[in-house]
Amino acid sequence: MLGRLNHVALAVPDLAAATAAYRDTLGAQLSEPQALPEHGVTVVFVDVGNTKIELLEPLGDASPIAAFLARNPSGGMHHVCYEVDDILAARDHLKASGARVLGDGNPKIGAHGKPVLFLHPKDFFGTLVELEQA
Repeated sequence: MLGRLNHVALAVPDLAAATAAYRDTLGAQLSEPQALPEHGVTVVFVDVGNTKIELLEPLGDASPIAAFLARNPSGGMHHVCYEVDDILAARDHLKASGARVLGDGNPKIGAHGKPVLFLHPKDFFGTLVELEQA
């Protein structure tokens, strides 16, 4: 079921500063910022060849990233994203296995224009897991 690692997401308090650090200090290739109001974030992807780093900044006070940054003011790892061949089959298998799918259980469209789901971190040893349709 589990495919390749799509990205590791880092919550950052200042997207412009994080983008500059990755671009100017590390020499990374970056995407343009993309606002995702349905997820409450603005994202920039850092291309590292075999996967991506997703820099997340809250888009408004109601953003789940705002709550994360309130607990972790410097930022930090927010989630890991794995690809799956069939997101609905993966969801059904996970639910049957007792894993909790966050939200209403229906995929939303993510930053790559593909369906995504999030799994409860308590079911995966403290790590929030995102699944993305391959």
